[in-house]
Formats: sequence, C-alpha cells, structure tokens
Amino acid sequence: MTASPDSQTSASPSPSDPRSDALARLTPFGWNGGLAFILALLAASFFLAGYFVIYWRNADMDFMIVYNALVMNDGKPQAFFDHPSYFTILSVKWWFQAMHSLGLLDAWKLSSIPSALNVPAFDAAMTQAVRAGRIVAWLTATIFVIGFAALARCIFRDWRIALLATFAFAFSGGIAVHMRILRSELIAACLFTLALMLLIAVSRRAGNWRPLALAGAAALCVLGMENKVQIILLIAALPVIMLPFGSADSASAPFWRGSSAWLAVLLSAIAAGVMLALAWPLIAAGLEPESIDIAQLHALIAGRFGIYQIALLGWIVAGMIAFAALWRVSAAETLASVFAVATGASLGLLALYLEYDPQNAVAVINPIEKMLVFADAPATSATEGGKIWAAIALLFDGVKSVVQRYTFVLFTSPRPTVFLTWLVFPGIVYAWLRGERQTAIQAAVLLLSAIGIDALGVRRNLKAEYFILTDPLIILAGALLLEKLRDLRFSKWAYPIGVALIVAHVAVSQAEPVKHVLKRSGPEYICEWNEYYEPLLPMPWCDKPPKRP
Repeated sequence: MTASPDSQTSASPSPSDPRSDALARLTPFGWNGGLAFILALLAASFFLAGYFVIYWRNADMDFMIVYNALVMNDGKPQAFFDHPSYFTILSVKWWFQAMHSLGLLDAWKLSSIPSALNVPAFDAAMTQAVRAGRIVAWLTATIFVIGFAALARCIFRDWRIALLATFAFAFSGGIAVHMRILRSELIAACLFTLALMLLIAVSRRAGNWRPLALAGAAALCVLGMENKVQIILLIAALPVIMLPFGSADSASAPFWRGSSAWLAVLLSAIAAGVMLALAWPLIAAGLEPESIDIAQLHALIAGRFGIYQIALLGWIVAGMIAFAALWRVSAAETLASVFAVATGASLGLLALYLEYDPQNAVAVINPIEKMLVFADAPATSATEGGKIWAAIALLFDGVKSVVQRYTFVLFTSPRPTVFLTWLVFPGIVYAWLRGERQTAIQAAVLLLSAIGIDALGVRRNLKAEYFILTDPLIILAGALLLEKLRDLRFSKWAYPIGVALIVAHVAVSQAEPVKHVLKRSGPEYICEWNEYYEPLLPMPWCDKPPKRP
C-alpha cells in the first residue's frame, strides 16, 4: 500500500515491512484524506438518516429549541431555561435570521407559523423550521469533530492514532444522536472535551504562554455550562484527571523562573480583577433570591446558595497547586495560571450578555440545584435530606448498572464505545505490567471518570443523548494506550481486530438513526408537555393549548 505524502513526516514504526503495521493499513488515505472521508461519511449519514425525517419524530428538545428561536425572532424573551440550552437556542435563532435574509426560510419567527387549524400549512412551515434547525445540529457536530481532530494532532505524535481517535469520536453514539437533533448536550460536552484536550496538550510541554491556554480552557468550560449545567460534574473531575498528565517537559520554562515572571503575575492578577468585576453583576443576578424563587430552586447545603460553588473553586486551585508540586511548575507560573483561569471563567460568563435573561444566570451559577429539578425521587430525597449513605448507595447502584451496560451482553446499548472499553480495561492492566504505569494511570483516571459520570446519568436511564458526555473520555483513554503500547500494532491480530471495531462502531452508531427513519408511530406523546413548554405554539394533534384562528 502506498503511503500518503503527509505520512512521510513521521518515521515508519516498522523497520522491516510497513504493511505489517495495522495502523497504516487502517488509515490508507493519509491525514487530510482521512479527515475528509470522515466528514463526508458524517454528511451522508445526516442526509440519509436525519434531515428528511418527519418534523415531529424527534419532537422532544427539537420543538423546544425551535420554539424558543421562533419566539425570540418575534421580539419576545427566551422561554426555556431548564438546561439552559443557551447557545443551542441562540445558534438556531441566528441561523433562522440568516436563512430568512437570504430568502431561504419563511418560517423564521413565531408569527410566520400558520395556525394549527390549517394543518397542511402548519406542517409545511414546521418542516421548514425543524429541518433548518437540524442543519445547525449537523454543522455544529462537524465543527466539533474538526476541533477534536486538531487537538488530537497536538496530543498524539502519530497522526494515525489521532485520526483513528477522531473517527471513533465522529462515529460515537453521542455524535450519532446529536448530529441530527437539537439538544443541549452537544455544545456543552464538546466544549468541555476541547478544554480537556487543550489541557492535556499543554500539561505535557512547558511554554511561556501556557497560562493563556488555561484561560482558554476555563472559558470553554464556563461556555459549556451555559448550555448544559450538568457538565459541572466533569469540571469537578478535572483536577484529578489532569494530575497524571505531566511529563519531564512540564517543568516551567526559564521565563517563569526569572524575576520578570512576577510582572506577568501582576498583569494576570489585574486582568482577573477587571474581568471578575465585569462578570460580578451576572454572579449577583444568579444568586438573587427573587430570580431563584422564580426558577423554583432549593439550596443544596444549609439552606444557603453559593456554598459548594466556593468549595469547587478551592478544589480547582488545590488541583493546580498539586499539579505544580508534582511536575515542578514554578510558583510564579502557578499563580499566573490561577489568575488566568479566573480571567477565562469570567470571560466565558460574559457571554450571557449576548441575550441577557437573569434565569440563564440563575441556572449557570446554581448548577447542582438546577440539576436536582430533574432528579428522580430517590436522588432528591438523598440530596435534600442530607442522607449521605443513601446517596452513596445510589452511586454504587449506578456504577453496577454502568458496568452491566459496558458488557453489552448484560445490558445492550446503542453505544459503540462500549466495545472500546473491552480493550481499554485489559489495556490498562497490560500497560501497568509492562511498566508503562503513568499511561495506565492516565487511562484509568479517564475511564473511572466516565464510569462515575455515567453512574449519575443512570438516574435518568443513561439515555443515548448522554453518551456525548463521556464517550470522549473513553476514546482518549484508548488512544493513549495505543500510542504507548506501539508493539501491539504489529500483532497479527491487530488489523482484524481494528477492522472489526470500525465495522461495529459504524453499525452500532447508526442503529438509532436508522430506527427513527423506519419508525411508524405517531407524535401524540408531545401533548403531555406541549402546553407548558410551547404555550404559543399549539400542535394540530393536541387539545391544549387552544389553537388560534
């Protein structure tokens, strides 16, 4: 097989016969060609099993997001704050405006949707609007796949591993679901994933500008929370996740060990103070009692809001100090990084001013309380009643359920990364026995974090929509092991196992989309929440809310 031109830049891992390298055989198109192939497959999947599906088939958040975009384009305030889906709603709103200005979309605001009494006209308008929204979902997923690929190249020295990791991400269960529907998890989870990958990349190599990278990661995390507050759990895991990702090259660059570094610390502190002052009104709005009462939130600790948020900030700073001590990062760089994180987080918070509403601030500033609004009865009882042992029992029950799902045999799942865990678990043990203990710890921390987050997701049945939160952790764990255990790629079983994984990955990831295409049941279930979430947009098949003439 002829190697691609860009493969010439990396040394051949096989001194005798390159054809024995399974990774070379699995990536025949090179980096650029391989990435183009992945994006083309994603587009084909979207248009064959997604775009043309009847408009009410995925009517859960599709309708809620489209409704809010239509309402806001009519000059009315945002009506949906549950997640709070901030950027998902804004992206659809702006897309509708752009499409309408080009003459490509008539159904771009609420007043342009015909009455539900005129069923053919209503169906035609809603089909237009929902399909336009689905284009936003596809483009968003495509952009994040490209971002994942770019950062994978920064993390992994071998472009083949970076490309296979990108393929696994692009055809993960999470992307497969979110690429064709409008939900809040996609933007939130992918922003966190990019932040994590950025941190991994800069943690391994020192540089004068590393604190700026931490500021960028902090901003990405806060922006993600503005779309789905549930990623607060992933953010809380970051200090532990990052500890084993240092290296001999992580020690501070000479600049950060000189006297001039303290000037940079001072400038970082000033920037943090200025940005925090700008963001403070948003923080105050999020803690304002009247807005909290409107959101119907209940304080998690001692009847007071804001306690665990301060603890989380302390936890993040403690993690940064621990990393600095472990990997010889200077005090000056550590302080500058702490201020940089504060600057980036404040900058991310300022995005709420794009379309300001205090209820978005309430959701973002009080993420755990917002999550508990959707918790089931046992979880609510354990948290609000302070029943620590009951909460621990629920967590262990969740872990048990996750492990069953990872086996696939005990609990089937439309999640292709399940098969990847079959290699990651033994890969961690093998790496440890081989003496590659740091890599084993890195993969184990990522995998355990995925299990922990999934265990909490079990309380809401770990729906396919939640896979996007943890799939990237599993994929990165597998890629890290593959990078370090280089001899495995020359095993006679490596290529057939790789092909089997790719086939299974694609087949399982497309199962849910194909099922929706073939589904024949009607849309009646939406009537349960239509009146609450869409009071100004009655559906033809629902009795409430009343239809306007």
